[in-house]
Amino acid sequence: MFKTTRRALMVSVLASGLMAALPVQQVLAGGEVTISHYFTGDLGLDGLKQIFAEFNKETGITVKDSPIGHEDFKTGILVRAAGGNLPDVFSYWAGAKTQFIINSKSLHPIDDMWKAADLDAIVAKPIADGATLYNGHRYLIPFGYHYAGIFYNKKILQKAGITEMPKTWDEFKAMCDKLKAAGVTPIALGSKNRWPAQFWFDYLLLRTAGPEYRAKLMAGTASYTDPEVAQAMELWKQLLEAGDFTKTPNAYDWTDAADQVQRGEAAMTLMGTWITGYWNTNKFTDADYDFFEFPTVKEGVPRAAVGPVDGLVIAANAKNMEGAEKLLAFMISKPDVQAKWASIQGALSANEKVNPKTYTPVMQHALDVVKHAPAFAFNYDLATPPAVSEVGLSMFSQFLDNPGEVQSMLDQTQTAAAAAFKQ
Repeated sequence: MFKTTRRALMVSVLASGLMAALPVQQVLAGGEVTISHYFTGDLGLDGLKQIFAEFNKETGITVKDSPIGHEDFKTGILVRAAGGNLPDVFSYWAGAKTQFIINSKSLHPIDDMWKAADLDAIVAKPIADGATLYNGHRYLIPFGYHYAGIFYNKKILQKAGITEMPKTWDEFKAMCDKLKAAGVTPIALGSKNRWPAQFWFDYLLLRTAGPEYRAKLMAGTASYTDPEVAQAMELWKQLLEAGDFTKTPNAYDWTDAADQVQRGEAAMTLMGTWITGYWNTNKFTDADYDFFEFPTVKEGVPRAAVGPVDGLVIAANAKNMEGAEKLLAFMISKPDVQAKWASIQGALSANEKVNPKTYTPVMQHALDVVKHAPAFAFNYDLATPPAVSEVGLSMFSQFLDNPGEVQSMLDQTQTAAAAAFKQ
């Protein structure tokens, strides 16, 4: 069985602890709204400071900001929820993680605010339907969303004689062989924090078994011992054994992998569009990089897009409920606010009023891909319950270290996942 991580233990404990009754909410007008989030980069913090100042100028409400590092936020917010000590507003990932918090009675539904702000006319319907609705009610404002694609260094591919991006799996493997022949590692992966590896599993499963099967696996009605999962893992294993990935990916984080691509030590990396914000800050611009869609692996399978939606939610016991609702409405309904945040984070806006021309050419490309994708799937750790995702993320990490043991890993994963689904 996989080693129990601190986060996995925390999730299992909180699964029952979160159900405890929360203090009765207090409604205050004006005053102060507290918020906690995981946007801790310098540009993100500066951008939010400006946005909160605009909100204060318009409403007279002060925003008290408490940012927390991305990895610490994952467990820290659950601890605060279990203790009934949530801020008025906090950022969270749409999907199974939000459902988990809702099931604990820790979130405030925003149906009335949604209707009053006429958000049906503002928020893109696919995002609204997929990210904001839970148990028949609205709970989340989509502050921004991302698309995961294969981002590459243009000069490195050009030097290797690659001028056309692969559309099929065979073309992709041939591209990797050509890069290796030119002395370049094809794929950078930094899975030190586990989650970056999930995109390979997501796309390989989606491109072979399809979105419907993948949804069943995420919901626990399919098994990790199914041939569909084994096939996806086998394709991933073949790339690893062919030397297509940088060595020891678990020793690096995603920014290390991005740096390897920028320096030309690797040609490409499968990552979300937030990498564009990171690269642009490092003076590596869209003149230097681009992306292509994950290739078709099995003909006839819908080419689903994968990515996360960053949302804002309101605690059920928010001290300033009125101010919190005003803040959420402000954050999504203002095109200039959404455009500014999208630019800072390398994100796409769910606000359809944002002019696409405000995006870089690379982000306009991403927007077009998502717009024409037959399905948009949340990445693995947002698509399945938190306790289950802990099991899967650990399996991906161990697989990268020892791909030859994949079958026994899948057996162990199914046993642990089945137990987690019963919690």
